[in-house]
Amino acid sequence: MGNQSTFTLALLGYIVGTVMAIGALFGCLNTMYAAVSTRGREIATLRALGYGAFPVALSVMLEAILLSVTGALIGGGIAWILNDGKQSLFNNSVFHLSVSPAQLELGVTWGIVVALVGGLLPSIRAARRPVVEALRAT
Repeated sequence: MGNQSTFTLALLGYIVGTVMAIGALFGCLNTMYAAVSTRGREIATLRALGYGAFPVALSVMLEAILLSVTGALIGGGIAWILNDGKQSLFNNSVFHLSVSPAQLELGVTWGIVVALVGGLLPSIRAARRPVVEALRAT
């Protein structure tokens, strides 16, 4: 019975994690589209000064990764502080919760994946926006 409870809890964790990753992806897309649209003039100025589309797109991607990794590290730290060494009751079984370095690494890795996927379309938009149009926009 203990193995079934462990399997059920792990399955539930993966389902919740998947839903949260999808939510984080949409949050990343929204944040990066907002960043690109509010900084349209600055991006256009860089393009007018001679920066190509690739460096502009790369800067948007790096910003997305930096924000995502920072959020993943803060979230991992909070999870470690609140749950490491805690005992929890689920389905008449007691679980000893721990947050290992491997789990923190997995969380940061998923944060990077979400940032890469969520920052891709906004970075392409920033790189392809016509310079003259972006400079005219207020």
